[in-house]
Parts: sequence; structure tokens; C-alpha cells
Amino acid sequence: MTAITFDTHVAIKRLITAGFDEQQAEALSDTIRAAQEARLNELATKADLKEIEVKIAEAKAETIKWMFGVAAGQAIFILAVLKLLPWH
Repeated sequence: MTAITFDTHVAIKRLITAGFDEQQAEALSDTIRAAQEARLNELATKADLKEIEVKIAEAKAETIKWMFGVAAGQAIFILAVLKLLPWH
């Protein structure tokens, strides 16, 4: 996973310069960092996307096999019905 860094030291210095006291600045900086980490944990990685692609391809192949099986069964059924009908 790509590392995205949040420089808490710079953030704290900026917040203090903007009027926050040190305790408030540290608390806000920690909260921002924790929120950023939580969101990063929810992101899909390239490996996740590859796994999904493989699963989609497998499901597609299974669907195609199933469709051909059903089509063959229908054709056999239609031929059987046609053989039973009297043709004059």
C-alpha cells in the first residue's frame, strides 16, 4: 500500500501559530492522523482488484458453461417432443 504521511509536528506548529494551545493542537493532529489511517485501511489495493477480476472471470466462465448446458438440454427436449408428434 502506498504510504501517505501526515506530519503531525508541522500540523501542531501550524495550529499553535493559529491560536490553539499545545494540548488542543496535539489532540486535533492525532485525531486527523487517526481518521486518515482509518480511511486508508478501507481502500482497495491492486492485489484486491486483481482478486476481484479473477473472481469475475471465474463467475463469467461458470455462467457461460451453465448457459450452454441449459441450451443443450432445451434442444434435446425439443427434439424429443418433435419425435413424439405424429407427422402426416
